[in-house]
Amino acid sequence: MSPAFDELVQRLKALPGLGIRSAERIALHLLVQKPEDVLPLQEAITKAAEKLHRCPICGNLAEGDCCSICADSNRDPHLLCVVENVPDLLAIERSSAYRGRYHVLHGKLSPLHDVGPEELNLGNFTARLEEEKIREIILAVSNDIEGEATCHYLTENLIPREVTVSRIGFGLPSGAGVVFADATTLKSALEARRPMS
Repeated sequence: MSPAFDELVQRLKALPGLGIRSAERIALHLLVQKPEDVLPLQEAITKAAEKLHRCPICGNLAEGDCCSICADSNRDPHLLCVVENVPDLLAIERSSAYRGRYHVLHGKLSPLHDVGPEELNLGNFTARLEEEKIREIILAVSNDIEGEATCHYLTENLIPREVTVSRIGFGLPSGAGVVFADATTLKSALEARRPMS
């Protein structure tokens, strides 16, 4: 249509979960049907980019010194759920089945994609286990080869033997991510977690 429109579509298409048709629909919606929404959307994106950062404790999104979950004194400080990404954390939160704290890895081990332990958010992981006196860790990582490798690495190299480790798994289809499960499935998976051997 025009270079400006084409660039907008390409930028939208680069977002996760959007193909060319969805990107075109969003661009046309904003430019033709709801042009009054363009400026507020732009301002919201700019504001979020300026104010939000990774929580230095867990890796979640934070606006202040730490995220709202790390700051919540009503959470069980001795229970830690390890997730791949922030969307996984949000999915578990929507289930309302978990009241502990989180540690967001921001990925999983994948030698094929050159993702090793140093690319994951593990810098303060062992220090957290000691400082927060973690008694149980729930590994809520995808049920695929990379997820299994990540769980194996954590249990063999970083998690002390005296800490109870369980693995989310019941109700999640093999190869699917936590973020795609509904709240009921996640609740069942958390309640039916099993120990790692």
